[in-house]
Amino acid sequence: MRKSRIAVAGAGVIGVRHIEETQRCGTAELTAIVDPSPTAAGIAASARVPLHDSLEALFASDKPEGVVLATPNALHVDQALRCIAAGVAVLVEKPIAHTVEDGERLVHAAESANARVLVGHHRLHSPILHKAVEVVRSGVLGPVVAVIGSAVFHKPDRDGYYDGPNAWRRQPGGGPILLNMIHEVANLRAMIGEIVAVQAFASNATRGFEVEDTVAINLRFANGALGTFLLSDTAASPKSWEQTSQENKAYATYDDEDAYVVMGTHGSLSIPTMRLRTYARDADRSWFKPFESSVVPMQRADPLALQIAHFADVIRGRAQPLVSGRDGLRNLIVVEAIAKAAKTGARVEIAPD
Repeated sequence: MRKSRIAVAGAGVIGVRHIEETQRCGTAELTAIVDPSPTAAGIAASARVPLHDSLEALFASDKPEGVVLATPNALHVDQALRCIAAGVAVLVEKPIAHTVEDGERLVHAAESANARVLVGHHRLHSPILHKAVEVVRSGVLGPVVAVIGSAVFHKPDRDGYYDGPNAWRRQPGGGPILLNMIHEVANLRAMIGEIVAVQAFASNATRGFEVEDTVAINLRFANGALGTFLLSDTAASPKSWEQTSQENKAYATYDDEDAYVVMGTHGSLSIPTMRLRTYARDADRSWFKPFESSVVPMQRADPLALQIAHFADVIRGRAQPLVSGRDGLRNLIVVEAIAKAAKTGARVEIAPD
C-alpha cells in the first residue's frame, strides 16, 4: 500500500508531535516541514526532510497530498484556504479558526469545493472516549440527566510558558477558555449531544493576567440534560483529561481520578476510569438501594497517532473526516458563547446549525 505523502506546517510543540507521529505511521510519509523560524532548520535536518518557509514554496517544490497545519490560530483559515485551492487535503489544528466568522468562511469554502478537511480535535480519536460514547448511547444509564466535568491543572509559572514569545498567553484569547475548553466541548458534544445554552463566571484573581485563569460553566444540552464544568490553569489538581487518561506520557497520571461523570436515570459512568454504577433493571431505584458496580473494559492508545493514521485514510479516500470542518466550527461557536457569557454575565443561547 502506497503511503500518503504529508507535510507539516509549524514546527512548534504540537507540530513536532505531528512530525513524529507521521514518521511513525505505517500509512503516512513525512515529505517536508514548513516553518520560517530559525529553529525549524534543525528539526527538518533531524527528520531528514526539506524545509520550506511558506506553503507557496512547498507547493512549488514538491506538492504533498496532505498538509497538517500546526501553526498559530490566526493563520489557520488563510493557510487552509491555500491548501484547498491547491487541491491538497488538510488537517487543521484546533481551533479551526481564530473567530467564528473566519471559521464560517473556511467551512463554506471547503464544502463548496468538496475539500478534504479534518480538524485536529485529537481526543475524538481516543478509544477511551469512543467507549464512553458507546456506553452512554447503549441506554444502560437511562436517559442522560446531567454531566459533571473538570479540566483543572497548573500550567508552569516558569520555563517561559507565559513569557517571551509566549507572552500572548497572557492576553485575551490566550486563556484556558479558547486553548483548553475547546477540547472539552468536543468531548461533551460527543458524549451528551448538542449544547444549546451556556452561563459562566470567570476570574483572573490568581495569575492577574488580562485573560481568565479560572472559569465555572453551566451548560444546557438539546436533549434537556444539564452540565457543570470547572476550568482552571492555575489549580493544583489532577482532575483533567491529560492527567487521568494516561494517553500522553508527558503528563503525570492518576488512575484513580476522573475528568467526567455522566449521570442518567438508571446509573452513572465515570470517565476515564470507566467505573459504571447502575441500578438493576428490575429494582426499585432509590438512594437507599446499592448500585451494581463494574468497570467497563477499554483500551488505551495515543489519539494523536490514531489521528494521523485517520488523516492518511482521508487523503486516500478510505474514510470521511471524523471531525469535519463543520464539527470544528460548532466547537468554536460554543467556546465563543462561553467567553461571551463569562464577559457579560448573561446566559448565551446557541442557535442550531
